Amino acid sequence: MSGHEVSRRTFIQVSGGAGAGLVLGFSLVGCRRPAAATAALEPGTLNAWIRIGTDESVTFVISEAEMGQGVHTALAMLLAEELEVDWSLVRTEHAPADRTMYGRQSTGGSTSIRTNHERLRNAGASAREMLVAAGAARWEVPASECRAEDGQVLHASSGRSLSYGSLADEAALLPAPDDPAIKDPKDFQLVGQRMPRLDSPEKVDGSAVFGLDVTVPGMLTALVARSPVFGGAVRSFDAAAALAVPGVRQVVEIPTGVVVAADGFWAAKQGRDALTIEWDAGDFGDASDASIREKCRKLADGGAIVADEGDVEEALSGATTRIDAEYDAPFLAHATMEPVNCVAHVRDDGCDIWTGTQAQTSAQDIAAEISGLRVEQVRVHTLMLGGGFGRRSRNDFVAEAVHASKELGAPVKVVYTREDDMRAGSYRPVAYNRFSGAVDESGKPVAWEHRIVSPSIIRSIGGRLQNGVDPTATENAGDLGYAIPNLKVTYADPELPVSVHFWRSVSNSQNIYLTECFLDELAAAGGRDPLELRLSLLDAHPRRARALRLAAEKAGWSDDRADGRALGCAVAECFGSVVAQVAEVELVDGEVRVHRVVCAIDCGIVVNPDTIEAQVESGIAYGLSAALYGQITIENGGAVEGNFDRYPILRLRDMPEVETHIIAEGDPVGGIGEVGLPCIAPAVCNALFAITGEPIRRLPIGDRFKT
Repeated sequence: MSGHEVSRRTFIQVSGGAGAGLVLGFSLVGCRRPAAATAALEPGTLNAWIRIGTDESVTFVISEAEMGQGVHTALAMLLAEELEVDWSLVRTEHAPADRTMYGRQSTGGSTSIRTNHERLRNAGASAREMLVAAGAARWEVPASECRAEDGQVLHASSGRSLSYGSLADEAALLPAPDDPAIKDPKDFQLVGQRMPRLDSPEKVDGSAVFGLDVTVPGMLTALVARSPVFGGAVRSFDAAAALAVPGVRQVVEIPTGVVVAADGFWAAKQGRDALTIEWDAGDFGDASDASIREKCRKLADGGAIVADEGDVEEALSGATTRIDAEYDAPFLAHATMEPVNCVAHVRDDGCDIWTGTQAQTSAQDIAAEISGLRVEQVRVHTLMLGGGFGRRSRNDFVAEAVHASKELGAPVKVVYTREDDMRAGSYRPVAYNRFSGAVDESGKPVAWEHRIVSPSIIRSIGGRLQNGVDPTATENAGDLGYAIPNLKVTYADPELPVSVHFWRSVSNSQNIYLTECFLDELAAAGGRDPLELRLSLLDAHPRRARALRLAAEKAGWSDDRADGRALGCAVAECFGSVVAQVAEVELVDGEVRVHRVVCAIDCGIVVNPDTIEAQVESGIAYGLSAALYGQITIENGGAVEGNFDRYPILRLRDMPEVETHIIAEGDPVGGIGEVGLPCIAPAVCNALFAITGEPIRRLPIGDRFKT
């Protein structure tokens, strides 16, 4: 193979037997015991494989996608800790899509460490004990007299040692232990330490392979002309001018639009630009931000019940002080560094997919359905992802590539331009929110009503609401966490034709902003300090209170601020972790400057502190970018923003100093990848509220303070 050219072969072939070394799988569901590759395995029970080669290499084949979050390194650390292997010998690979071996393969929801923590430790411990047993059998001594250390099996009394590689074949023939002994955390050597990312060298030297890097023999490059109106369809098209462009080979229609296939990207783009297409705009052609908001406002009068505690109506009517407010959160693009793309090759006897996807088995299912092949005839080669944030779990780009390859009879690389990805992608849902709240004479909140109107992600991906509620739209809204005796939350779906999908931290990114900002409004109305008020309402949630106190202490909440600066705070519990943030903000000539963010995070067991800090900083940068600038606007039924000139992102010069304080108190394992994001918008907005006295009820903040 030369360069990044990929031949028609599976990336990974798992096998056992003589000469293969130790190949170890471990169960996904229903079984906590690893099983040797030579054992009989139930279909659908395996998640991943450990391979120990006779060359001393240790390869961990991971079913989770690496999209910059550092998961391959963290998972490998769990394995290597129990395996007692030389870290320098550890390598990782993406697993191929295979539901019979790995179960459902999907990366999202900050679940990779949470779901694999115990399983990986058991797998590593099992492999270690099998290697020790193999060494003991070679020496004809009891296994109890031997131990594993640094990739070797040692026999202390005789001073003999054997490398893992020399024992791998023998160990592979042994039965896996039923209950391998795992380490006491106090004995950890790797877990809890700062370890460099395993994927950094190849990303630095350019050898890492992303979807856009892949070429296969005979491949065409294709761009798709899609409707400029959400829900629109092709009525007719004229391909003559496109086919006249040098390098354009074919023009075909697929369900999402018209495909222009060419020898390379530029020819395909010029060909697409030359197309003449008549579109059927449907009923959404006149839609705009204003019309969408008006529809949502009307729906807020009804909605399904999410939570209903006490008597909100009576508490509101009898309260000393009442506040009513409308809050808005916009559609947001994922804006990944690498726009989505996919190479597909459909043949009579099979289909190969090369792409960066967060959902490998879903991609396999989609390709099988479109191609008419059996699932087992579809091979998905998972590549590095240039950012995911939920966008790459949709697999609409996989569907287009398979459709195109099937129609064209050749391998096809479907490429999204930045404009395609923004205007024809999937968004974080828009949200209209109506609040009513009340405080008593002491400033304590006694009533809280929250009406949510937001397009359903579950409906958008073909699912059904639960009693009229999409739980992905109501996270941290129905289960507010604060001790407010009278609470009511409702939800309504406006059923827009706009494609919406999971966006980093899902609705926590909206709902934490909404609820934490409205709580600050109630604090101001009752004459209470926002920090003190929160702590007084968190007796039932000591983890949240602990994180909030730590962040406030480290930020100097009680200290005097420089002229024009203020602090704002927010706290959340999501994805099994607790995070609190305090932002120090200043207004300079109407420009918002976020100088410093202090974050306290409790994610339970700490695997790699570097990964935690990096993900917190990443979440803050991503969330702050959205809070300051992010917005997809709708005009004439379509998205206006197409590139970063109109959808700006945070520049390096605007990135605040971030302090991350990790709380390691032995709580259950929590997620990391998404939890750094939800608190930054409300922390900044609450600081601005403290400066201006004006609550920020609509995002993005933008230039509203400039004159």
